[in-house]
Amino acid sequence: MGLLRCLPVLFGLLAAASAASTECSLMSNTTCEACLKNVSCLWCNTNSKCLDYPVRNILPPSSLCKLKDARWGICWVNFEAVIITVSVVGGVLILSVIICCCCCCRKKKSRTSSVETEKSMREQEERRVRQEERRVQMKSRHDEIRKKYGLFKEDNPYSKFDN
Repeated sequence: MGLLRCLPVLFGLLAAASAASTECSLMSNTTCEACLKNVSCLWCNTNSKCLDYPVRNILPPSSLCKLKDARWGICWVNFEAVIITVSVVGGVLILSVIICCCCCCRKKKSRTSSVETEKSMREQEERRVRQEERRVQMKSRHDEIRKKYGLFKEDNPYSKFDN
């Protein structure tokens, strides 16, 4: 039952496609502008024919019409110019994105490396200060132990001997 309901829709689509193909072929030997009013049509300059655009191919095959003579959408632009323009613009966009990514990564790396260097210098200074404090504490402990057991040497062992 669902199939019976879909049949009229399918026939309508097929009729519209065949109408578009006949509509394109009817526009042959007219002007490019008249042919290209229908989006599904392709104009070939060599033989002034209005053809159906081959939707299964991205570009029309050379057997249908050469790229330099094929027009679609706009009469003053051929497919060769479109291909060249799109490739150049696409290449420039890709290169600019790659260059921007590289520049951003380089700046981020230099920022993080300077921050890391500063952080490591700060940590190194803190370690040096703590080590110095420990050294002073150990010296004072050792001096106390030496005093306790009478091993403490005076500052100047070569002092004047008094009788």
